Amino acid sequence: MLTSIRPDRDAVTLAVSGLLGGLLLWLLGLHTQGGDAFSAPWVTLVPLTAMAAAELLRRNAPRTALAVGTLALVADQFTRGSLATILMFTDVMYAAVLYGTPAAARRLPVATLLVTVASTIGFLAWFRKPEALLIGLVIGLVSFIPALTGVSVRSHRTAADAARLAAAQTARLAEMDRTQAVIAERARMARELHDMVANHLSAVAIHSTAALSIDDPETSRNALKVIRENSVEGLAEMRRLIGLLREGGEDDAPAAAPTLAALDTLIEQTNANGASGGLLCTLEDTRDPGADALPTPVELAAYRIVQESLTNALKHAAPGPVVVRLGRSGELLTVEVTSVFGSRTGPTAPGSGAGLVGMRERVALLGGTFGAGAEPGGDGAKIWRVRAELPVREREMRE
Repeated sequence: MLTSIRPDRDAVTLAVSGLLGGLLLWLLGLHTQGGDAFSAPWVTLVPLTAMAAAELLRRNAPRTALAVGTLALVADQFTRGSLATILMFTDVMYAAVLYGTPAAARRLPVATLLVTVASTIGFLAWFRKPEALLIGLVIGLVSFIPALTGVSVRSHRTAADAARLAAAQTARLAEMDRTQAVIAERARMARELHDMVANHLSAVAIHSTAALSIDDPETSRNALKVIRENSVEGLAEMRRLIGLLREGGEDDAPAAAPTLAALDTLIEQTNANGASGGLLCTLEDTRDPGADALPTPVELAAYRIVQESLTNALKHAAPGPVVVRLGRSGELLTVEVTSVFGSRTGPTAPGSGAGLVGMRERVALLGGTFGAGAEPGGDGAKIWRVRAELPVREREMRE
């Protein structure tokens, strides 16, 4: 509690300077008026000391300082007067507006203006001389002008604080946007890495398991051949992704994103990888050959959905057909992949569950619809169907 009312260094400096200046004026016999009811020279020091004490409270207790300063100023008028007392009062008035409550900052300028006007009219009516206007001018200089100055400085400080607060909020929002952008980019990179590499690694895992579990040189040789092909292609995909992420790489040309035109190669690769598991993949493309080209984001999303669906079929599907269907109806591109639902004998690869999540996120970013699940097939067996509908107009996409 004591530290909250302790005067600051500026207040002490002003109080000491005012008191010493008043003492110097008193010693030199310089006063603001002649003899009055209390005309003894030492009486002038009483309001001077009180005003110096009010200066000590100018910041921590501005209302109390103003009350003490006003009483000291009034008392000074009944003595020979001191210019130091008047000057210190102007600072007390200024501090009361600057450091006081918002209500005080609004009311004090109005009150001092009314006092100035009323005093000017009163003294002019009393003395009936133009010189009485000088009294009102002095009152205005001592009370209204310091209050008006305090309002101006307070307004500038408030505006500066608001500007600093707005700048801090803007910086925080910018940091939040940057963080969200980094998170979104990391998620996109994770989806891309998973879709590119999971297919090859799944084939490697399945055929390496087959090579270890089946003691047949021809089977092992075929398995190693598939493993090598998928390893080489996986490394190529990894190099492509690393090239996209590297800043200032040697080759600044952007790598071409895969399109639906490359599905034939993907299906051939799937047939090679899934032959040992009894999978037979086919493509049914019912789109009009003369239709407009698809936007690049749609092409990439559709390709990745097919790629991930074939990877899942390679991991989990029972022996049987795997059908990839592409169709376009109006402004929607339909991608559908079906496979036999069930378990199969032989080597399999574990799933992470990220594939379906990645496909759903890709479709959501384009504003389409996505569904995946088991359902009854035509011959009584269950099938696993992945279906996505993607808008083909760029203005409808959310990216």
